[in-house]
Amino acid sequence: MASNPSLPPSVTRLIEALSQLPGIGPKSASRLAFFLLRSPAEMSLALADALRDLKARTRLCSVCFNITESDPCPVCADVSRDHGLICVVEEPLDVAAIERARVYRGVYHVLHGVISPINGVGPDDLRIDELIGRIRKSAEAGQPVREVILATNPTVEGEMTASFIQRKLAGLEVSVTRLARGLPVGGDLEYADEVTLSRALEGRQRM
Repeated sequence: MASNPSLPPSVTRLIEALSQLPGIGPKSASRLAFFLLRSPAEMSLALADALRDLKARTRLCSVCFNITESDPCPVCADVSRDHGLICVVEEPLDVAAIERARVYRGVYHVLHGVISPINGVGPDDLRIDELIGRIRKSAEAGQPVREVILATNPTVEGEMTASFIQRKLAGLEVSVTRLARGLPVGGDLEYADEVTLSRALEGRQRM
């Protein structure tokens, strides 16, 4: 973004920082910057504090790789959940979406992306090896994983990732299922409603 001599440098820096966020173009960034400029100082300070806490306090769960402030995360630490059932998702937002449906009582595994050769993302860039290791470790501990639900999004990349994981799990004694097609092709779990997610979970199919 070209600097505007009519704006103070501090405002220009904020606009440039906001425009780096996904879905925020220069015009939206400018509107947000001037909204904060006109708002009470407490609002900007609260936002700054929240951003500092975000980077200082969050980490990845060492078990499922979801974002958390404690390790293991609350889901992995919950003994009332079914740890023999693992739902594999692309991103942490997908965990939040499934939890909103309130029908799933297993645990999760977050890949942090999908296989996408065009974007230079391969299997080694995801948490697939950690998933395999997790399943093997559970089996050795006498608490085997019974089922892995592949809940990657119904996109080309999501299907490619699901198929790859299915092949990797072929030698393990675990049932592999895929979410039913209650989810629209090309859609994201993040934007699915609770009813759609419930039906997809309940109608999952063996791969």
